[in-house]
Amino acid sequence: MDMERENIQMQEQEETKPKLIAGRQPVIEALKSQSVMIEKIYLLHGIRGSQIDKIKNLARKKGVPFVELNKQRFRELASDIATQGVIAIISEAKYISVDDILNVSKEKNEPPFILILDEIVDPQNFGALVRTAECAGVHGIITTKHHTAIINSTVARTSAGAVAHVGIAKVTNLAQTLDELKEKGIWIVGADANASKFYYEIDYTMPVAIVIGNEGRGLRFLTKQKCDFLVKIPMYGKVESLNASVAGALIMYEVVRARELKKKKVLNPYLNLNEPLMYQSPKPTPNLVQLSEPLSTQQEAVQDTEQTEKQKPKSKKKATKSKK
Repeated sequence: MDMERENIQMQEQEETKPKLIAGRQPVIEALKSQSVMIEKIYLLHGIRGSQIDKIKNLARKKGVPFVELNKQRFRELASDIATQGVIAIISEAKYISVDDILNVSKEKNEPPFILILDEIVDPQNFGALVRTAECAGVHGIITTKHHTAIINSTVARTSAGAVAHVGIAKVTNLAQTLDELKEKGIWIVGADANASKFYYEIDYTMPVAIVIGNEGRGLRFLTKQKCDFLVKIPMYGKVESLNASVAGALIMYEVVRARELKKKKVLNPYLNLNEPLMYQSPKPTPNLVQLSEPLSTQQEAVQDTEQTEKQKPKSKKKATKSKK
């Protein structure tokens, strides 16, 4: 409880500060994004490089002002974070609605694939989960309005700029949102260390939302109640659980694996869906009668026939020469 109180106090302090994105690549990604509003960019005086040139060019195109500051002024803005000599001041993060996330899946003609974060408070975990979600092709992220990490410079840096490319929806009542998703045909899969099923025992080719719980206590009781499936990750060491961002990454990429396998199954109906991708059976050639004996034996028989045919004309020529 004390730790939670400290986190809430830190969040309140963060909300009074100007929102920053620090680091060269995160700032580039923010400039490319349509959902991030950048007010101004500050550069450390004398800093050079191809990424700095790119930042200046993108800023000019978007009409974002940028200025150079000396070391003392620059440190006053960001004394406690790694900046690589670049800071962007951003407006309040733009959030989207749950319906916007579902529209993304419709536009891509894919079954919905959503990540839900149930009170993830650590900015680094939040950023890492956002990064994995963007890389895995998640259509959008749903997070709670309260007791959650805010999108700040730490989240932007940890996500390597991915926070600018994946839509995030904030909801007040997560349990109600889960009910609404279920009504729309989306199956809710929650990560829980005490679950009876392993995370790879679920059919992720269906419309699915993956729920990852708080770093300390996991999923809240009501959230668990709303899940269609609870899954766990097998643990073989002495440590009882994985970091929230690592657990989320494993489950998200199991969704990717299952869906990629399904695409291959459509192309090859002989493929076993439970068979790992690296051990797929070769696709059978159409309109070819299956031979009863092994291929290697057939090849040997063909080779023997060819050699016999080649030898016949040679023997005739020799015979003709001898007659002459």
